Amino acid sequence: MKPILFTFRRCPYAIRARLAVKISGVEVEMHEVSLRNKPQAMLDCSPKGTVPVLALPGGAVLEQSLDIMRWALAQNDPEQWLSTDPEVVRQTQELIVQNDGAFKGLLDRYKYAERFPEYSASHYREQGEAILAQLDTRIAASGFLNGDKRGLADMAIFPFVRQFVAVDPEWFYASRYQSLAGWLDGLLASPLFQSVMQK
Repeated sequence: MKPILFTFRRCPYAIRARLAVKISGVEVEMHEVSLRNKPQAMLDCSPKGTVPVLALPGGAVLEQSLDIMRWALAQNDPEQWLSTDPEVVRQTQELIVQNDGAFKGLLDRYKYAERFPEYSASHYREQGEAILAQLDTRIAASGFLNGDKRGLADMAIFPFVRQFVAVDPEWFYASRYQSLAGWLDGLLASPLFQSVMQK
């Protein structure tokens, strides 16, 4: 039996899990779910009802996207996304915590500003810009977030930057974050990303 990955095509958490599974070459059975009509098999594995969820043949279940990424890369990590350098590991962790916490909160407010009428969409965007600027500086220095090749931080974070940019691409591509724009475009154009986004 293959592991079963419950996923949703556009979800950034599911995208990053699929990226790691794909690059690892581990065979899994992909189940695209409708978030309006979640399959009982997924809810039986994970009552929280969010994707991604990885059901392993022995009965173990991974409910967090980063756990799925690390599980896949532990099987096979051809591009060394999992660094052995303690400083890179520390910086990667800090970047992902910031992305999944502060940045994701601002992304939701910017994307769905009508649900958060306390402030305007442009206010939420300005708050998010502090993080975009930090990412842009890192990429300008070395090409990627932690060095000269893509790694765990890049692959875990860029699906969220993609969503942020999609709210107003014209604004983003006219902004000063040109290193970030080049990084994002390169990752979006990569055969790896294209392969995990096929319907």
